[in-house]
Amino acid sequence: MAVNDSGTPAPAARVSVIVIGYDDARHIGAAVRSALTQGPAVAEVIAVDDASTDRTAAVLARLAARDPRLRVIHRAVNSGGCGTPRNDGLRAAGSPYVMFLDSDDVLPHGAVAALLRAALHHGAPVAAGLCVRRELPRRRETLWQPALYRRASVHDAPEDRPELLHDTLCVNKLYARAFLTGHGITFPEGRFPYEDFVFTARVLAAAPRIATVPDPVYIWHVRRDAARPSISLDRERVDNWQARVFAHQRAVEVFLDADRKPLARAARVKFLDHDLRLYVRELPGHGPAYRRAWWRVARGCLAAYGEAELTAARAPARWIARVVLASEAPRDLDRLAQLAARPARLLPPYAEAAGSPVWAEDLPQAVLDGLTGSAAKPARRLPVAVDARLRVLARPRTRAELRLHVHELYGRLAAAEPRTLDVELRLRDGTTIVERTAPLRADGDGWTARLTVDLAALAALGRHAKPSSASQAWDVRVRLHFTHGGTLRTAVRAVGDGRRRCIVPGARNGVLLVQPYATASGSLALRLAPGVRGALGIASRRLRGPLLRRADRLARRFRPLPRSSRKQRAAPPDGADGS
Repeated sequence: MAVNDSGTPAPAARVSVIVIGYDDARHIGAAVRSALTQGPAVAEVIAVDDASTDRTAAVLARLAARDPRLRVIHRAVNSGGCGTPRNDGLRAAGSPYVMFLDSDDVLPHGAVAALLRAALHHGAPVAAGLCVRRELPRRRETLWQPALYRRASVHDAPEDRPELLHDTLCVNKLYARAFLTGHGITFPEGRFPYEDFVFTARVLAAAPRIATVPDPVYIWHVRRDAARPSISLDRERVDNWQARVFAHQRAVEVFLDADRKPLARAARVKFLDHDLRLYVRELPGHGPAYRRAWWRVARGCLAAYGEAELTAARAPARWIARVVLASEAPRDLDRLAQLAARPARLLPPYAEAAGSPVWAEDLPQAVLDGLTGSAAKPARRLPVAVDARLRVLARPRTRAELRLHVHELYGRLAAAEPRTLDVELRLRDGTTIVERTAPLRADGDGWTARLTVDLAALAALGRHAKPSSASQAWDVRVRLHFTHGGTLRTAVRAVGDGRRRCIVPGARNGVLLVQPYATASGSLALRLAPGVRGALGIASRRLRGPLLRRADRLARRFRPLPRSSRKQRAAPPDGADGS
């Protein structure tokens, strides 16, 4: 037995870490080293080179010469996916437990020992921990499914915690090799995007005891500037959506074949709550042909859903599903995208049929249940839409006016009596928060509020919190306080034509570049670049950005499909916004 830094005994030489890579000489060395430096719990690292054409083989050979625990498997023919090389590594593994690692990710210190201790202590063939999603180069971090890993737990069967189905990753888990081989559990072979969905379904269908730990056990690197985007980010073509739907349907079949009907239902509900909303948010940014194809695939998938499964999903997801099922052609995409945002925003018009809220007068079957009546949500949980405009004032130029409009929602807000509104400006990737309060005034179909923002003071706070950063991104959120019904917290929707870059004099920085903008979900955010260097840097990136994106779209349109992808994985976690 070895002892880790905390003094807790950690079993030695019990785990094989399987690293897969294709044409990733730049990153695979760091991945392998992160596995080798996990300590004595790792008996071996098996690197599977999926017929790379770059220097990947040379990098692995150099590492293997230094550490005899590294074994390298070279495939002669590229598999086209991630499943086949993982299966190769699984067959070659000689340890009682296995883990999987992608070539451009890393294992944090102590990850293997934490999972192994939990598996042995609870007699669990599967142990899972926290995955950290790190966006590079900015190193913005979000946690993947953090609610599952807030504390150490053990679940005797997946049905005890259906939320486990939301974690479709295979890489943040440790598996008993005898459990996998005994149940014949492998990854789909060949080119099979989102192979994690099917593998995870096969694992859960075998009803293992699952131990979870709150420790970070995997660092998932998201490189948005990569020459070859990961499957979860490469959503420009509709075949990505088709692949995701197919993997989801195959996972449901796995549960049904194993007579795990509650898990099959939970998987269907998860698809509505996460996958459907993720792609609907992006629909307005695609062309007509993509939209029609996406809509056709979505309707085919949703046709298999029963009303009980729709009702089990969260209100925004089931409302979106009903609209898609009720309409043969794509419609109301901007409005649907806002409803799919997190938090959800239901924009007008607010139609009714037979006294109940519906999506539109011509779609009475798309019922918006839960807004009114005896089963209505409390006011603090309504998908309230708050529009926001930010305009730099002429005098003084270092201040901006923020105008907000809160939409009424079937009379629910009026009944709750909104009183005041708190505006929260939160520095992204930081803890700095600026709050202002303004009264709400009734105004036609809702309520309005106005307040001013000291841009120079805000930039100074951001520079103090992140002195090494040339630019700052501030997210705008609000809290509505009701006389009856508590407090509602939400993001605001960017509206109007006032989102232009401008340079204003900054009392402490000479100049200050100000850029109100809409995030990927349509929420208002504010970018500040204090000082001449910061302003010039943002301006130059903004000029290069559209040109680079256009060139990338053209290249992807005309290049052949890649033979393999390093990451074929689920999309970003809720709250990451996929941006």
